[in-house]
Amino acid sequence: MRMRITDNPTFIEKLDRIEELERERIYCGHGLGHLLDVARIAYIYSLEENLGFTRDLIYATSLLHDIGRADEYESGIPHDEAGAVIAERVLRECGYDEKVIAEVCEAIACHRGQELGEGGSLGELIRRADKESRCCFRCGARDSCKWKVKNEGVMR
Repeated sequence: MRMRITDNPTFIEKLDRIEELERERIYCGHGLGHLLDVARIAYIYSLEENLGFTRDLIYATSLLHDIGRADEYESGIPHDEAGAVIAERVLRECGYDEKVIAEVCEAIACHRGQELGEGGSLGELIRRADKESRCCFRCGARDSCKWKVKNEGVMR
């Protein structure tokens, strides 16, 4: 039986570190709430558009898509690159098969928009859900946030 990602010690350690580093952050955070929002939105899109991704695959990718944030904050490694490495470890520790590990890690590595494949790729799905998960219209820090410049039209 596979271990749940949310029970994995590496996942917990990395998520705790991200939340600690973002404690004073005035912009959107990357805690568990954000990860679950991305998962739910991505799953809805997948169902509505008949993309064929399983709920488990979407949730695994969504839970891990920002797991490299602490590495980015502390050492400057882009979080998508660091995240793909960390996700591989977490998924292996949780007992996922190699095909799923490869698919999740590829999606994480490209979820920021680099080298996206066709519109129906898992990385593109996560990128879209990530953008739509932000409530910029209600954010007090939106005037100084670079996110809105990159993502005009979020939450119309």
